[in-house]
Amino acid sequence: MDNNAIAFVLLRLAVAASMFGHGLVRLPKLNGFSGWMVKSFENSMLPKIMVVPFSYALPIAEFVIGALLILGLFTRASLIGGSIVMFMLIMGTTLIEHWEALPSQLIHVAFFAVLLVFIRYNTIAVDHLIKK
Repeated sequence: MDNNAIAFVLLRLAVAASMFGHGLVRLPKLNGFSGWMVKSFENSMLPKIMVVPFSYALPIAEFVIGALLILGLFTRASLIGGSIVMFMLIMGTTLIEHWEALPSQLIHVAFFAVLLVFIRYNTIAVDHLIKK
């Protein structure tokens, strides 16, 4: 097995576990998570009408993106989707000046970007099995 393929799958699984875990723990308490997020943004310039739908969609997006990346299914689309989710989180984080969360979000984007650059090594994945 090629070292590049092993390195790729390890990085993919690491970021996948983070996304999957974030979604997994938030889904059972979706209403509480939404309430927390709405409260966090009450003094921001974002209106509640934008925060509420995002607060419900975020855990689902995290869970689905994480699950797809664990499987290596629709990997490219999942990496792009994960980057878009992180971009939205970064925008929100800056709007409420929650600077402590920013490094983690930037690290996630870096993982997604590196994985996209080296996606040709995504050989330990369902995507690779489908291509055959």
